[in-house]
Amino acid sequence: MLRQLTFIFFLFLGFQCSWAFNGVNPPIHFSNAEVLNPYTTRIPFKLVDHLIVVKAEIFDQEGNFIIDTGSETMILNKVHFSNLYEHQKKNASSSGIMHSVEDSYEKHIKEFVLQNFKLENKNSDVIDLSHIEKSKKIKLLGVIGYNILKDYEVFIDMHLNQITLNKVDKAGNKFNNHVYLERIVDSVDFKLVNHTIVVNGQINNQNVRLGIDSAAEFNQINKSVPKTVLKYFIPKKRMRLSGINNRKVEVLAGKLHRVKLNKKIYFGPMLTVLTNLNRMNEAFGTNLDGILGYEFFAQKRTIINYQKEKLYFIDYPLNHQ
Repeated sequence: MLRQLTFIFFLFLGFQCSWAFNGVNPPIHFSNAEVLNPYTTRIPFKLVDHLIVVKAEIFDQEGNFIIDTGSETMILNKVHFSNLYEHQKKNASSSGIMHSVEDSYEKHIKEFVLQNFKLENKNSDVIDLSHIEKSKKIKLLGVIGYNILKDYEVFIDMHLNQITLNKVDKAGNKFNNHVYLERIVDSVDFKLVNHTIVVNGQINNQNVRLGIDSAAEFNQINKSVPKTVLKYFIPKKRMRLSGINNRKVEVLAGKLHRVKLNKKIYFGPMLTVLTNLNRMNEAFGTNLDGILGYEFFAQKRTIINYQKEKLYFIDYPLNHQ
């Protein structure tokens, strides 16, 4: 049953980072990661409500990071990284789907170390995420987004609650092909619009453009879609949702039916909210009719290859409920 007040983590934030942090920049360690080979690591995650959360350490602190394919950069929680200087304050606000985020800062992460993997000179925004900590009852250090994930083939497996990161070259080819025990059964192309994964699909045989966001707790459908699409959005109740700066908005929530990406890749009814995506589309140069989030990954064990602009799918076991 849908809760009266819930949180959807909408992070389509566009950032331009160009400064260097004048201080010690220790690496980020994922303490629970399992190294499979020099190019591949597997990280267990837990679901906090519908958010994918991994344990990590950074700047001598241990806490949680949300995996968010809808965020362009890494984001650090200002509550835990308060040693900021005025010159690190951003000149412009960062736009989100429902609002702008003001008073954000930037840090430079010298190294991002994932066991044997090292990513150097990554930038991070610093934003107050305290209301998310309070809502989710976790110590939230930040968010891991596109600028970290893009160099890997990313397997998000809701069946085993784990993420596998497999290093790829500039063409998207894996350095080690003997990684997945499961068989890839299907695939679909996507377009990378800035940092947003955009797929073509159909709802009730009407063509739609859909964004893929691992940190959207519920799917979203734009109010402006044709009536043939809305015919198969079955409303259940109204909900109040909080965005990244804790501003609340009332939306209509229900089930969305007849969603498919092609003749073979289709979905059962998915929890969805009816909302206005026009502001996000304008801010990020997209033209989305909807966003597929947790419900998408819950139904499809999905591999994301950013360089090839391809999604691959692995079947759930036959006894999966």
